[in-house]
Amino acid sequence: MAVVRSHCFNKFARAVLSMRIQECNQNKEPFEDGYANGEEGTPAGDAAAAYTPDSKGVVKFGWIKGVLVRCMLNIWGVMLFIRLSWIVGQAGIGLSVLVIGMATVVTTITGLSTSAIATNGFVRGGGAYYLISRSLGPEFGGAIGLIFAFANAVAVAMYVVGFAETVVELLKENGTLMIDEMNDIRIIGAVTVVILLGISIAGMEWEAKAQIVLLVILILAIGDFVIGTFIPLESKKPKGFFGYNADIFMENFGPDFRQEETFFSVFAIFFPAATGILAGANISGDLADPQSAIPKGTLLAILITTLVYVGIAVSVGSCVVRDATGNVNDTIVTELANCTSAACKLNYDFSSCQPQGGSDCHYGLMNNFQVMSMVSGFAPLISAGIFSATLSSALASLVSAPKIFQALCKDSIYPGFQMFAKGYGKNNEPLRGYILTFLIALGFILIAELNVIAPIISNFFLASYALINFSVFHASLAKSPGWRPAFKYYNMWISLLGAILCCIVMFVINWWAALLTYVIVLGLYIYVTYKKPDVNWGSSTQALTYLNALQHSIRLSGVEDHVKNFRPQCLIMTGAPNSRPALLHLVHAFTKNVGLMICGHVHMGPRRQAMKELSTDLAKYQRWLIKNKMKAFYAPVHAEDLRDGGQYLMQAAGLGRMRPNTLVVGFKKNWRQGDMRDVETYINLFHDAFDVQYGVVVIRLKEGLDISHLQGQDLLSSQEKSPCAKDVIVKVDYSKKSETDTSIAFAPSSSERTPTPRKEEDEDGKTPTQPLLNKGRHFPSFCVKSFFHIVDFSFPFVIISTPKYHSKSSSSPLNMADQRLLDASSQFQKKQGKSNIDVWWLFDDGGLTLLIPYLITTKKKWKDCKIRVFIGGKINRIDHDRRAMATLLSKFRIDFSDIMVLGDINTKPKKENIAAFEEMIEPFRLHEDDKEQEVADKMKEDEPWRITDNELELYKTKTYRQIRLNELLKEHSSTANIIVMSLPVARKGAVSSALYMAWLEVLSKDLPPILLVRGNHQSVLTFYS
Repeated sequence: MAVVRSHCFNKFARAVLSMRIQECNQNKEPFEDGYANGEEGTPAGDAAAAYTPDSKGVVKFGWIKGVLVRCMLNIWGVMLFIRLSWIVGQAGIGLSVLVIGMATVVTTITGLSTSAIATNGFVRGGGAYYLISRSLGPEFGGAIGLIFAFANAVAVAMYVVGFAETVVELLKENGTLMIDEMNDIRIIGAVTVVILLGISIAGMEWEAKAQIVLLVILILAIGDFVIGTFIPLESKKPKGFFGYNADIFMENFGPDFRQEETFFSVFAIFFPAATGILAGANISGDLADPQSAIPKGTLLAILITTLVYVGIAVSVGSCVVRDATGNVNDTIVTELANCTSAACKLNYDFSSCQPQGGSDCHYGLMNNFQVMSMVSGFAPLISAGIFSATLSSALASLVSAPKIFQALCKDSIYPGFQMFAKGYGKNNEPLRGYILTFLIALGFILIAELNVIAPIISNFFLASYALINFSVFHASLAKSPGWRPAFKYYNMWISLLGAILCCIVMFVINWWAALLTYVIVLGLYIYVTYKKPDVNWGSSTQALTYLNALQHSIRLSGVEDHVKNFRPQCLIMTGAPNSRPALLHLVHAFTKNVGLMICGHVHMGPRRQAMKELSTDLAKYQRWLIKNKMKAFYAPVHAEDLRDGGQYLMQAAGLGRMRPNTLVVGFKKNWRQGDMRDVETYINLFHDAFDVQYGVVVIRLKEGLDISHLQGQDLLSSQEKSPCAKDVIVKVDYSKKSETDTSIAFAPSSSERTPTPRKEEDEDGKTPTQPLLNKGRHFPSFCVKSFFHIVDFSFPFVIISTPKYHSKSSSSPLNMADQRLLDASSQFQKKQGKSNIDVWWLFDDGGLTLLIPYLITTKKKWKDCKIRVFIGGKINRIDHDRRAMATLLSKFRIDFSDIMVLGDINTKPKKENIAAFEEMIEPFRLHEDDKEQEVADKMKEDEPWRITDNELELYKTKTYRQIRLNELLKEHSSTANIIVMSLPVARKGAVSSALYMAWLEVLSKDLPPILLVRGNHQSVLTFYS
């Protein structure tokens, strides 16, 4: 035997303090004073104990090197050097600043939203994926995580091809091409990406050093341009560069769109330059303090890069004219009457370059992409800046993609990618992810044509930004107490505006790429939703679902009930839900998507032990219901006896208008062998239900309902394994009475609980949503390498085995009775064929007996079944009664296949059936006429369930009616799928429990599944619309 022990494992280097405390406290034995052995602690002390310092040797970056540098390098792309001057030429200085401003608004709002999420708790590795998944849940996070990782991988190819194209241009100018332009781009790109891969695999420290070097080169290149603007050389004037000049500034301030360009097309070209703001957040797992670093580094990078973009746009627009010939002979010797351009005023005539001039000019803002090189003081430094911008962006993307993908794989969102979750070395480097990213990038580099894929990549980034903004709006809207970001400079409505702007920009850049992005995100969202990953991150989706449910429940409580809106809302006394699956599936057939279904479970015994089991079972069995697609709630209570527990549930179960109105119980099959006090409790439940205006439904299967002795109480799903492979956990508790084979919810004792091994939180703090049982349970357990099937109930053994517990290869095969019971337990999960649902409507109980079969036939599995209605009547009025009933059903709009009027319902039953009934009740009779009066009175007082001779004679007619009805049921409904029949009700205190149970027994024995239904006389059907 092995005793399960409780442990708190500090598995990861840095953990959320509250999460660690919670994990430890979950495994502590509850004491009245809250501490074991009288030990007291302080919150600060507990937090310090729970905190684990960083592992020795792990490289962590601060906000400058980790976030600021990376974001600046990504935002300062090649756009700064080879496209910004062209944008100024097309849009003019004013609209260029507006374009930059609009892009900055989108990125700043996204930066504020990122800062809010990043400061709302500890941030682990995974960047945008981590932020979105922990805010909106695994569905959105899984969708964005995959495409964001892919976008970064392809972005590596884009930046490397940009670098290779620049190198090939230089080679072409010098006449040193290796093969041809296309193949040279492929060769140079492949060599470059191999070098970048080597830097990345060398470790984050080397990669960070390389980024610093590239940033220095980039800053020097920008400084080179700025210095060059103040040194206008005579040799550069024919090319359109004159230095700062007010006339040039005024001329270039307004737009001059050419070649079908528009404001939005120019904006679409510029915006991808601003999509590097998540470069720092993408390596969140490598930051020393991501909560502080991400907001400071990201927002400062946006500010600095925006100022530089605006400054260069204004500078180049103030120094360089739109068109220039490059010809030194275009100087003006004599004043020209029609020349009014800024160049004319500076003694240069470039009128031949104007669109109407027809000449093809190669210089000026509109014609030369290398304006910054021409303006700069040292042109090769600008080329170095272009190399630096492309390589730094490529390097950042090459690092980001594997980190995001590794975080995604660790969360098991896509089980097929699990192999990429493994990390290596002290920094947990995703080497497999690096290789995958390298192969993707290399594939796209060999294509060498990225004009088609580029818009899709930009839209992938924008989709991530949109969801980050939406995450903040959603979390604020949900009003979750857990949404407490330390960063306060955000607004939910501004974040919503940011999300909308991102979606608009997606269409502005490329409408078909935007549509494709939406389709991919939606497809991945549907896939992850369908797979239901086993994670629970406390997302805002959950919080908003709760808030909506709360608000609608409160709103519903102010609405009066109406007969048209009546729906059966069932409290089922199931005990452990998986012990009586047939009961659940049959009730689910008429409550699914219609009404409330609550599985009641009464725990009895010592309070402390029962309360522990109560909280454990609540999570465990609710999980079982969800796994088995049962739209129901599990409601356990602790009570001294079953009747008290039933009363508690009937009075307190539900919320507002969503409260049960029908009690459903299984038939007490073994009532004759059990304790008659349990029968008294069973019958009193019916009376208690009627007292609180409940309807009552009793369900009987001739094979029985309880299969707990076959499958074990804790066999929840195939995913939850027993502690050793193909093991069976057997527990014995000799101090408890055995659980009798009844369909009423007697709580299993502690010996009947199986400890499911708790899955520790993994390195990412993922909290499993599978039902968890506390460790350290105080009962013996052991594993045996075989299967047991115990059908003797003299001891409460509970057997747990793998799902194939009834396989033919078992050492102890099921007997015939158990096999039939097992088959019957799943009969309502199958599609029902073309058969009948027979309704025996013998009493007007408000219509519940008719409504339940109608609701059953609306379900897909039962749609081929037809309703047949049986009613009592007189022989000379059969046709009249049939027509009247048909008219009534038509008014109720209930389809039926046949109506049968039973004229012989009051005929005396067969003698052999009467004799069998008398033989059945003989052990329960008092026979007071054969005893002295005092002895009989004393016996009746001690055993009130006994049947007196007077009682038997008084209710002889009713007894014969039940026997006769059973005969008619066997005659007419023996082939029906199910029978729905009015439940006979005995007056409280007038009919003994034994006689009433005998009526139910004789009425329902040897029949197909039967529902005995009695409403509370509240009308549930109406003629009116």
